[in-house]
Amino acid sequence: MKDVRILVLSGSIRTGSYNTQLAALVAKTAAMADAKVTQISLADYPLPIYDGDLEAEKGVPENARKLKAVFQQHNGVFIASPEYNTAVTPLLKNTLDWVSRLSGEGEPPAAAFRNRVFALGAASTGALGGMRGLMGLRTIMEIGLGALVIPNMATVPSAGSAFDEHGELTNERAAGMVQDMVDRLIEEVKLRG
Repeated sequence: MKDVRILVLSGSIRTGSYNTQLAALVAKTAAMADAKVTQISLADYPLPIYDGDLEAEKGVPENARKLKAVFQQHNGVFIASPEYNTAVTPLLKNTLDWVSRLSGEGEPPAAAFRNRVFALGAASTGALGGMRGLMGLRTIMEIGLGALVIPNMATVPSAGSAFDEHGELTNERAAGMVQDMVDRLIEEVKLRG
């Protein structure tokens, strides 16, 4: 089996983001399970709003190319997705749209989303923990991009009080969901190794 390489990212770049806290917890949990983990911030890969005319005129931005390469260096990916009006953030959707535009010679469309396993999670101040937004993201990932997404999703409700001073979850149910999701992600990566 090759090394289990997990990429972790948040669909938020807001200071103090609960989803970035969730991403950090998932990164820590996966590392404790001996995965090689890379956590990135989308703030380091700024992209213009997707526009077909812009793409035709200037091509795909270099940061989208860099992100595709980062995705392809990992065999598992976790995305923490905030819920904006029951949907994914514009930042995350725009990132997925740009990266999906890249396919190399002999690669299928949306090549960065193929041949790897994805896991999804959300943290929200609401009682559902971002679940409604995850359903939309799951549709984008599976149907729109052809990605393999594990069924286990981690949701963290009441996120404003869900994390302790060490970044651990105080809600046992949410903590169990995170652990189960990470375990399943690593298991599925190994099965496809």
